[in-house]
Amino acid sequence: MAARIQPIHVALVEDDPDVRSGLQLLIGNSSTCDCIGEFGSAEEFLDRLPSLQPNVVLMDIHLPGMLGSEAVGLFHKKYPRMHILMLTVYAEQGRIFESICNGACGYLLKKTPPERLLEAIREANDGGAPMTPEIARKVVTLFQQTARPQQLDEDLTPHELRLLKLLAEGYSYQDAADQFRVSINTLRNHIRSIYDKLHVHSKSAAVSKALRYRLIS
Repeated sequence: MAARIQPIHVALVEDDPDVRSGLQLLIGNSSTCDCIGEFGSAEEFLDRLPSLQPNVVLMDIHLPGMLGSEAVGLFHKKYPRMHILMLTVYAEQGRIFESICNGACGYLLKKTPPERLLEAIREANDGGAPMTPEIARKVVTLFQQTARPQQLDEDLTPHELRLLKLLAEGYSYQDAADQFRVSINTLRNHIRSIYDKLHVHSKSAAVSKALRYRLIS
């Protein structure tokens, strides 16, 4: 008998009860995710966090009390293996930059289609950095404006640079594999090579370092 795959434990931090209820219903009906808690503020979530230990957190950027963009830094410091996806109504450059610098692994608009949102949860749990295209473009622009060029010990190939650019633009592994017309396993081999050259262990770290080093634009 095949082993039962453990669901991804997801916590919601959202002050709008209607949005929170909709997200809970979506996640609860998923075969791969399980909503283990819902909270209206970062402070409320922080009190329960030690006993919950979720894999992925969906957190609104604008929360009463401590803002989500501020809270993500506190949560990331205490629980670095927890993946935090920020949710917002519209793409705010300042809050986006603050949240990602503080440790958010991804950033989605609340209007994101349900299936894409579930895909983003799975991607974040696998170490990815899911973002909607609108936000991905803003992130690239922000890092270009703030980054200083640096040098790498080992150069990336044009093929690897193109792959990094797709990841920075918010493409999933499967979407990138389709672009390159290769299998997902072949793509993962290319990604591991990129990780080795950049000395990183996740997609978000690879994209961040590539932007800092001006490897992609």
